[in-house]
Amino acid sequence: MSPAALPQRKLAYLAWAAVCVIWGTTYFGIRISLETMPPFLMGGLRWMLAGALLASWVVIRGEALPAPSRWGSITLLGFLMLVLGNGGVVFAEQWIPSGLTAVLVATSPFWMAAVEAFRADGEQLRLPVLAGLIVGFSGIVLLVWPELTLGSAGHRGFLAGVIAVQIAAFGWSLGSSYSKRLDVKENLLGQTALQMLFGGILMTIAGTLHGEWPSLSFSTRSFSALMYLATVGALGGFVAYNYALRHLAVSFVSLYAYINPLIAVTLGVLFLHEPFTSRMAGAAALVFAGVGVVRWARRTNSAAHSATAARNAAPERRRQIA
Repeated sequence: MSPAALPQRKLAYLAWAAVCVIWGTTYFGIRISLETMPPFLMGGLRWMLAGALLASWVVIRGEALPAPSRWGSITLLGFLMLVLGNGGVVFAEQWIPSGLTAVLVATSPFWMAAVEAFRADGEQLRLPVLAGLIVGFSGIVLLVWPELTLGSAGHRGFLAGVIAVQIAAFGWSLGSSYSKRLDVKENLLGQTALQMLFGGILMTIAGTLHGEWPSLSFSTRSFSALMYLATVGALGGFVAYNYALRHLAVSFVSLYAYINPLIAVTLGVLFLHEPFTSRMAGAAALVFAGVGVVRWARRTNSAAHSATAARNAAPERRRQIA
């Protein structure tokens, strides 16, 4: 490694640490924002502000935003990843503790594996992946079992929140799969800015249709949380994540998904007095174990596929050299 690369690598580790902290605290920020703001309008205001700030930065730098011909695919991404993905999380935190929500969001790799399995060009489900899915979802069953057997409104709200988080994880995974296959020619920052902006507009429309405007109010505490989510949480987290990805292995960067829930649980318990019982801890352990198995199985399968492709390509290369 060259001496010039050392500072970059140190900065990359700092950026990764920032992602762990920033995205771990967003669940706490969402919970505080919901003290005075309804869910969809809160999410809409957050993402419209973040998108407008990022779009302004792109224009100030003299770079072009995506052409109108690309707005359809960008709006679809905004719907999948923000309206479904983030909107489901915000909706769920009305009933579920912020730390537990972060644990449930960690099931995203399960849904990513399922989405890829249903695509013609995707990775098919194999036995180790299925085993990981069973282990992980058994944690969710353990978590919601009392809510399935009791019928009070509070229990129904908790169950609705768990379902909302799973819809959120599915939407995020579907959007990620779609994004990976897009032929992106525009500036990535410009596309992200419009994705945030269009997603925020859609969430605001959803809040309007849901009749949320009369319930919208601000306190110093909730407004500060909203500003944190729109700036540090959205923009700072995005910049740090992309810098870490550019200089560190994807397998290492992806470990943030295990650390975010630990930070979210700690903040929720210490500052919001949220419960975290032994049953919740057991469910979280099963979810993380399942996620670990799925990640390991998919990496192993990907490495084996790459090795096979390389072996198959070797005779062709020898023929070309000859």
